Amino acid sequence: MKTTALHLALIGDYNPEVIAHQAIPLALQQAADTLGLTVHVQWLATDTLPPSLHGFDGFWCVPASPYRDTDGAMRAIRFAREQKRPFLGTCGGFQHAVLEYARNVLGWADAEHGELAPSSKRAVITPLRCSLVEATDTVRLVPYTRIAEAYGTLDLSEGYRCRYGVNPAFLDALLDGDLIPGGHDAAGELRAVELLDHPFFIATLFQPERAALKGITPPLALALLKACQEATA
Repeated sequence: MKTTALHLALIGDYNPEVIAHQAIPLALQQAADTLGLTVHVQWLATDTLPPSLHGFDGFWCVPASPYRDTDGAMRAIRFAREQKRPFLGTCGGFQHAVLEYARNVLGWADAEHGELAPSSKRAVITPLRCSLVEATDTVRLVPYTRIAEAYGTLDLSEGYRCRYGVNPAFLDALLDGDLIPGGHDAAGELRAVELLDHPFFIATLFQPERAALKGITPPLALALLKACQEATA
């Protein structure tokens, strides 16, 4: 390998009271220790993103939206997608990864997040039928996906703090190309997606990082760092 030091950007507005914000740096450190890597983590506030993002090996778009600057978050997600940099989005990161894809890949310029524009005719993210705030639920992964490979199993139990997900009215159109489903809950609701034309681009509505607070290294943190390591080899 060319390097054992990786530079990871956390896209989001840091709040020490947010459980996910406590867990993510810990998850990455646990994964780095397991892999024998050094990881430098930098929080990128959505309203003060640097002009260039080329110095980062990978990106994690974190929970706790709405972000201070939606366009800033979308710029970072678009960079990771277009530049083929490893990307993980959880909770709010999932929602904005789907929104970025809708706008910039499908060309839906009027695509919106229902939390910010509830009356939009193209709100691709809308309130969940059942709010998942501090809830734990089962997830069934889609076989042969990267997320299934990362977990090494198809059946999960994961924690959430979320009120918004993909609008069912747009689901078929959103998943008609390179964005594919990665997992569903017991009722068949979409809970994870990934991109086919990307070395590592996964987004989950659940928060896998929470496992780190119990001393368990999240499989997706390991997978993200492995993808970054391979990309810099």
